[in-house]
Amino acid sequence: MEPNDELREFLRSRRARLQPADVGIEPTPGHRRVPGLRREELARVAGVSPDYYMRLEQGRGANVSETVLEAVARALQLNETERAHLFDLAQPARVRRRAPASPQQRVRPGVRLLIDAQQTPAFVIGRRLDILASNWMARALMADFDTPEPTVRNHARWLFLDPSARELSPDWEAIARDDVAVLRLEAGRYPDDRELSALVGELSVKSELFRRWWAEHDVLRRSHGVKRFCHPLVGALEITYEALRLPDDPEQTLFIYNVEPGSRSEQAMRLLASLTELPLERAAATAS
Repeated sequence: MEPNDELREFLRSRRARLQPADVGIEPTPGHRRVPGLRREELARVAGVSPDYYMRLEQGRGANVSETVLEAVARALQLNETERAHLFDLAQPARVRRRAPASPQQRVRPGVRLLIDAQQTPAFVIGRRLDILASNWMARALMADFDTPEPTVRNHARWLFLDPSARELSPDWEAIARDDVAVLRLEAGRYPDDRELSALVGELSVKSELFRRWWAEHDVLRRSHGVKRFCHPLVGALEITYEALRLPDDPEQTLFIYNVEPGSRSEQAMRLLASLTELPLERAAATAS
């Protein structure tokens, strides 16, 4: 049986974040050659034998039980997203029982009508961070996601390969790290997705930062938050966003951006709307 490299690296990366004091144990004597907990310390906290945990972390733990995985997740102090990722990596048969990842994702017409009706930026992102649909305010704020240029139609490619994305986002590094973590989570859920693997390979070759952050094995599922923009036309904006998974297709996430009423950001958003008003002929084409 081939070693499970992804499981091995994920467990090592999570173990390296913890110190003995974090889990309430006295450190074992001797020089600590690597950061974080030792394997035997983690095994003690999880309540499994050191040999069993060593085999698991080496990616040789076949048919590992959910009880053991729960114990390891608690010992590593994983959040819910990390826990789900651990189960995906440790039980690949469970992952492969899912419906195969479709090569193309399409947005329902009703969802397109919904985002076009929004007066603030709104867009739908797919499993591979492809921009599946966007309204005119999203394109005015960030980029023309309707262009046939593939670099722009994928959020991660746009962030890492388009210099304008860095200029637009004062918090570019945090946003880019989040994209890496989202892709890492999806790679665990769909290890046989060739298009996702190709995207990760492309960005690893073209961006040293992507390659470095990918090796950190962080995972993330976005839900809501705050973003800052420095737009060339209207200046600084601070927006809040909600990320909503569509109930009939959980692989698609609807993002809706909002600004605080009466704020400087609302004024800037109104100005942006007035400066980039959607032409009537394009609005009709979008509606149809």
